[in-house]
Amino acid sequence: MRAGAVRETRRRVVVTGYGAVTPVGPDVPSLWQALLSGRSGIGTVTGFDPDGLPVTIAGEVRDFDPLVYMPKRAVRRLDPFAQYALAAAVQAVDAAGLTVPVSRPDRMGVLIGSGYGAEKTIIKAAEALITEGPRGVSPYFAVSGGSDSAAVEVAMRFGAQGPSGSMSTACATGATCIGDAARMIATDVADVMVAGASDDCLTKADMAATAKTGVLSRRNDDPAGASRPFDLGRDGFVMSAGAGVVLLEEAGHAMRRGAEILAEVAGYAATTDAYHLTSPDPEGRGLQRAMRLALSDADADVTDIDYINAHATGTDGGDRVEITALRQVFGERLAKIPLTSVKSVLGHMMGAASAVDLIATVEAMRTGTVPPTTNCTEPEDPELDFGTREAGRREIRTAMSNSFGFGGHNAVLVVRSFDGG
Repeated sequence: MRAGAVRETRRRVVVTGYGAVTPVGPDVPSLWQALLSGRSGIGTVTGFDPDGLPVTIAGEVRDFDPLVYMPKRAVRRLDPFAQYALAAAVQAVDAAGLTVPVSRPDRMGVLIGSGYGAEKTIIKAAEALITEGPRGVSPYFAVSGGSDSAAVEVAMRFGAQGPSGSMSTACATGATCIGDAARMIATDVADVMVAGASDDCLTKADMAATAKTGVLSRRNDDPAGASRPFDLGRDGFVMSAGAGVVLLEEAGHAMRRGAEILAEVAGYAATTDAYHLTSPDPEGRGLQRAMRLALSDADADVTDIDYINAHATGTDGGDRVEITALRQVFGERLAKIPLTSVKSVLGHMMGAASAVDLIATVEAMRTGTVPPTTNCTEPEDPELDFGTREAGRREIRTAMSNSFGFGGHNAVLVVRSFDGG
């Protein structure tokens, strides 16, 4: 079947709500306010004793009360990553005004992934086994120790009986889950999908291991200034925790119930570098292909893009490769498009990062405001607009959100304003 014919027969997918738990606050309003003001969520680690680590800063989730979103019994059994996911999902469903259970629960699904899964629960179980023996291991570990535990809890909370599960594509996980969930709706597998990702891998073991790869910033004496995407003074990314979840619906389903439509998921593509465990292909060929495929999927071209939310984490090689790939795809047009990274404020939320990136992208479209790349005081490429110029109001009808991660995973989403047609 022709690509055009496939596009004509597939169903349209829209975003009607979203939620987030991040280092700058427990919801989307606090997230958006921090992004616009440049208020950093990065600080010295408090969740454990970082003594002996070369890196002692991170973007921890603070001011989050899980009891606002779930009963005590759920808090006791759930890893923090799953608590964040459930909270973000509740926010998304509430924001969308969706009455649950829906009339067709078999047509509602959940796809919430994680780069690391129930990391703290796994470590706690291992420590209990060593110090107390088998009796010390909680029975909850059997059901809450997997990366699918967040999706399970969300499905049970809303009575979703359609497809559900968890995926992991490292730092691209959120975009992968959202893109694949959108395809489930587009191909008539589901009418409603709760999709996104969550991570909390801020443990001493994970930070020690990641620091050894050389990708983390060691600007311990300046936490707020440590995450510096696209800046010549960058020295690595900052590990963070949190979740981002969106509610996706088939457009007709959303319109029939009178929902406010925030954006349309117009295009999605995923590719793999198959180059290196941690480093991207130096030419960014996989990312280039993902961007071109996502544009094609959206029936759009580079002239349609009004804003790009970059993956840019603040690593020397990663940021440079992304710019190289963008220049190859967009050419001279790139200099006219705002290109910013919200990781300058949030740090890198690992698997959850790309879900929060998409939320920020839609907020930029809705408000006509581009969040700046905070800390980018000496841009690597002076020709490009990293959100460091005077922005003001800007009409954004179509935007792109890029994600790529360890293992060579690339995922690109294209969203546009919904025309109601």
